Amino acid sequence: MCHDAFVLPYTAYLRVYQPIDAFSPCDRGYWEEYAASSDRPRRINALAAEHSESLNRLVTTPPRVAPAEESRNAYLRRVNERLYVCPWQTRLRSWRAFTEFSGTMPAGLSTAFVPASEAERAEERYRAWRDAGETVRPGILSSNWTIPVPWFVPFEAQERCLVLSANSTRTLLYLTRTSLAMRRLEHTLAVLREHIGERSVSASTEQLVDWLSLTAHPDSLLELDYGGLPHLLDDDHLGEDHSVAEVSGAVEALATGNSERVLELRERLARRWRLVRALEHAN
Repeated sequence: MCHDAFVLPYTAYLRVYQPIDAFSPCDRGYWEEYAASSDRPRRINALAAEHSESLNRLVTTPPRVAPAEESRNAYLRRVNERLYVCPWQTRLRSWRAFTEFSGTMPAGLSTAFVPASEAERAEERYRAWRDAGETVRPGILSSNWTIPVPWFVPFEAQERCLVLSANSTRTLLYLTRTSLAMRRLEHTLAVLREHIGERSVSASTEQLVDWLSLTAHPDSLLELDYGGLPHLLDDDHLGEDHSVAEVSGAVEALATGNSERVLELRERLARRWRLVRALEHAN
């Protein structure tokens, strides 16, 4: 299974946090009550809770592609006393991940992982969900073992937060306003089109702009969370990881025609993430 259908320990996340007033009155009331609850999973334990849920589904007989009901949990943030909410959307993310998984597997091979009856049931439920006009764009994207380069573009170096600890609080993340993120993405696309050409523009960067423009409220927040990767990497690696600054520097170097600087930063970034990807095969 891939991506959100099976939450791996070494997964990174890109999350949109919607302001509380962006939700319907009914949902707003639920999330406000949820935020005040002492029983909800705290952020420090949330990834472990998601991982446990996905494992429980996969070890059942037969394994279940997605939970029967949508998760009622969320990641929460408060900025200037304003509540921001990022629902887990576990069922939606699982449906989408299984659709992607099935589409990339040879015909008939996916039944080695999920019985045909369970796969058909999941596809029917997802189709009914779409036909009912419900949202099919999750507010969380995930990437296993690495972070796609376009994910670094929406952020700036000063938005970095690194916490190094021997316990489960090891964290590396970036947080910004989505309006700023969109501005940076659009600037990067403009630089790439001018200096490299339309055909060379990264499709994944354009898809990220599309995802944010159709998913995020104008006052929302965007978070890049290294997720489980900090538990895979040592303190020196994390302390020296300035991927956001390097991507930003490469874009500005390209804009000013400094090709040597572009190559230097690209190689530094590629070398760092080659080392991380190598750990996947050694695991």
